[in-house]
Parts: sequence; structure tokens; C-alpha cells
Amino acid sequence: MTGANYRGFERTLINALNAPRNSSDNAPSSVNATFFSTPHFANASNAANSHTTTVNALWLSDIHLGCKDCKADYLLNLLNTVRCQHLYLVGDIVDLWALKRRLHWPESHNKVLQKLIELAQNGTQVMYLPGNHDELIKPYAELTLLNIKIARQHIHQGIGGHKLLMLHGDQFDADVCVGRFYAILGDHLYDLLLFLNRNLHRLRERLGYPYWSLASYIKSRVGKAQTAISRYRQAVVQYAQHYDVDGVVCGHIHQPELSIQPRDNQYTTPDKRQIIYANDGDWVENCSLITETLSGELQLCRWNEQSLSLDILRSIMLVQTPPNSPIPMPAQASRPAPQTATHSPIQAEIQPRDVA
Repeated sequence: MTGANYRGFERTLINALNAPRNSSDNAPSSVNATFFSTPHFANASNAANSHTTTVNALWLSDIHLGCKDCKADYLLNLLNTVRCQHLYLVGDIVDLWALKRRLHWPESHNKVLQKLIELAQNGTQVMYLPGNHDELIKPYAELTLLNIKIARQHIHQGIGGHKLLMLHGDQFDADVCVGRFYAILGDHLYDLLLFLNRNLHRLRERLGYPYWSLASYIKSRVGKAQTAISRYRQAVVQYAQHYDVDGVVCGHIHQPELSIQPRDNQYTTPDKRQIIYANDGDWVENCSLITETLSGELQLCRWNEQSLSLDILRSIMLVQTPPNSPIPMPAQASRPAPQTATHSPIQAEIQPRDVA
């Protein structure tokens, strides 16, 4: 996209944001388990190829369209391969900070934005929770733009009845900071890591190797980075416990994770002793996402650009069933059955599983 075209796109976006609000659009949205009943999904199912995957909900964050490190081509392949009833964009979708510094809007970024709008126009329930890099959108919470609902945070009710609070997570930056010196140093080192990551990816791609994140590898071995990640996780979980939810889905720190955390004593009840922490990662370093399958299983996935499919990294099953009753499971002979947590007076401990 040329500079002139981008300025035209920017004016169109601003005009749309400033359009009169429709009172029906301002009504709070509700999520239910009735899905794939519209003609759109019937037609999409018929047109889908054999590699298409269908899920109930899909969470994406930190795409950073407008940033030169965004893996837009990989994301476009994902959106053309995985179909969902609910698509949640959990902040930093368009990187307005990067666009202010340097105009970068290639055709692949434009196609991703068009695909998101196309999905919203054709039956997918799309919700946008702005982050810090796209904070221009935050004042328009509760508005529906191009069939995309905008909210600051939202609670998703899953197929199994579990509730997941969703937010970007930038409001916890003060809790994460490990000192001004380390924050400034971290910003410069992260820019360097992304530069090295970008050039290493180009070399590996030429040699036929799959994508691998040098930035994530190094961050996992830096003590201060791990301290910040731990503090962020703790702050998000503590905040989520104020709500009657089973888990929280966030982004912001570019660190994908799906784990079980203990509740604080004041929020612990006989049937709720733990809470799910789900960070869907990013599309700058990790190409990761969170999905909820049609059987109510939460999965942390990474996009495999070579097989054009999802690699499942971790999974948690949450279903509402009476004690000692059989739990219906999908036919997946090649994969071990996930552990199950029941919402009953006799509650089993929630156990995640790793999938090779």
C-alpha cells in the first residue's frame, strides 16, 4: 500500500469511528453455545478443503499489522484454514506506534485486515479488545464497526459452561516493571532481538528450515525477562479472580502460555480452587494462538507454516458434567485423552497436558 493509499485508509477508519452510534449496536453482547446455524457456515463448510479445521472460538493478539516483524503471510494462511464461530482480537492488532515512526503497510498486512473484515461480514462473531499499540480504538468501546464489536474486556462462555475473562493486559505494566534501567535496556535489547530474529528467519527460510524464534529462545533464558513474565502472570490472575470466571485470556507480553494457577485463599471455594491462565502469544515472534474446540477443549497452538496446520502445544479440557458420569470425548485415536475438570461439589483438580 502506498503512502497515499494508507492515508486514505486512515481517513476511512477515522470517519467510520466517528459515525453516529446505532443504539442496537451498543447493547451488551452475549455468547451462547448455539453455532454454525447461519447459511454462512453451511456454505463455508461445503467450500472448505480437506485441511480445514473448525473450532468454536479462536483468540489472537499482538499481530502488529504495520510492523515489519509481523508474520502476516502466516496469519493469512491460518485465517484461510481455521474456521470459527467466535474470533477474539485481544489487542495490538494494528501497530499504530510503528506506523507513526515509519510507514510500513505491505499488501500482506492489507489482506489480513480485509480478511478480518470479511469474516465479520459473513457470519463470524468478531470482537476487538484494543491494546496499547492500538489504543486509538479504546474510546469506541461498546461500538460496532464493520460488524466488529469493540470492548475493553469481555467474558466468553464456552461450550462446557466455563467462563473466560478476556483483556489485552497493558494495564498491568506498572506491576511488571523490574526497574527503569532494566525497562529501557529491555526495550533496546528487544529491538535488537527482533532484528536478529528477522534475519535468522530469512536465512532459515532459504535453507528450507521451519520458522524458529530466536527472540523467544533468548527471553526464556534471561532471568529479568522471566521475572517480568512471572509478575505479569500473577497480576493478571489476581485481577481475574475478582470476577466469577474459570480463567483469563490475555496477550501483551508476547509469551504464549496455557497453565493452571492456584486461586488466592479469599477466592477459593470447594468447587473452584484453581484458575486458568491463557496467553495467546503474538504474531511477531511466536505465531501462536488459543482455540476452544467443539468439544470444549482449550488449546495453545502454534502455526506450522510448512504443514499449513496447527501444532498443539498444550491443552486443557473443561466440561460441566455430574460427578462420576461419563464424559463424551471426540474421536481422536492418535492423541491421549486430556484430563477433565468438573464443576461439581466433588471437583477434580484441573490438569493440563502437553502434546508433542
